[in-house]
Amino acid sequence: MKLVLDRRASAILYHLLTSRPDRRPFLLPANICPVVPITFLKAGVPFEFVDISPTTLHMDLAAAADRLRRGDCGGLLYAHTYGEPSTPFDFFAALKADHPSLLLIDDRCLCAPDLTPDPRNPADVLLYSSGYAKVVDLGFGGYAFLRPDLPYAPRPLPFRPEHWKALEQAYKESLAARRPFLYADSDWLESGGDLPAWDEYRLRLAEGLQRTQAHRREINAVYAARLPAEAQLPPAYQNWRFNLRLPERDRALKAIFDAGLFASAHYASLAGVFAPGACPQAESLAAQALNLFNDHHYTVAMAEQTCDIILRLLA
Repeated sequence: MKLVLDRRASAILYHLLTSRPDRRPFLLPANICPVVPITFLKAGVPFEFVDISPTTLHMDLAAAADRLRRGDCGGLLYAHTYGEPSTPFDFFAALKADHPSLLLIDDRCLCAPDLTPDPRNPADVLLYSSGYAKVVDLGFGGYAFLRPDLPYAPRPLPFRPEHWKALEQAYKESLAARRPFLYADSDWLESGGDLPAWDEYRLRLAEGLQRTQAHRREINAVYAARLPAEAQLPPAYQNWRFNLRLPERDRALKAIFDAGLFASAHYASLAGVFAPGACPQAESLAAQALNLFNDHHYTVAMAEQTCDIILRLLA
């Protein structure tokens, strides 16, 4: 596979979409990061959302296969919820066999970065990020392994930071109000510029991964030992952040912030906001998910205090 590198993983996605004439709709998981469908909107490629599986929390593969049987699609983007790394290789292979023109993107941006492509993976694109709040946060960067014959023609894009801030505020407001997001194109997507050579970037990724994984194990051990097991997602989902499902998630989130600490509530279902429809499983997860921090912004003492707050609420 060939390697590409850019300022953001979303820039690579944009160049992939604009490098092919196909304008058939893509299938996206309903719990994807909002920047993904916004990138499709910028590229002028339509998309539809597929609900997630209540078992895996990833895209519902049966629902995706059923949608593909009912009509032609140009591609499918599969994402790994909370960075859980397992990959449906057999499903990918069947998709490629049944739909040879389908562009299959394996979005691994929340996973720990792999420095070589997995030869078992039939996807056309393996996409990774080292940007803000990813497992390895270098403050910039995305890379992808592409099928060698895949068209990919990157081009410089004008970028204005204030446009990105305005866009971020606009989509967050739409999600909070659960109202349709209306996209207006702007210079929000950063691409190109002064990028390190792959060997230097790869070394920074490897060093960053070693540091962050040791820290995450230490913080996760606190959460795993102190918080109720029935509220925790399985261990494979606990690398990017430590994730709970709490019926009274919003009370816990407010209490954590009131104490001067922080957590998050990702990811909202985008169905009904970025495209029509409803995705009940993604909505159910979004209503309960509490993401506890385990990166360099959080210390063991902060994790202990966070546990104290949650345990008091649960009591």
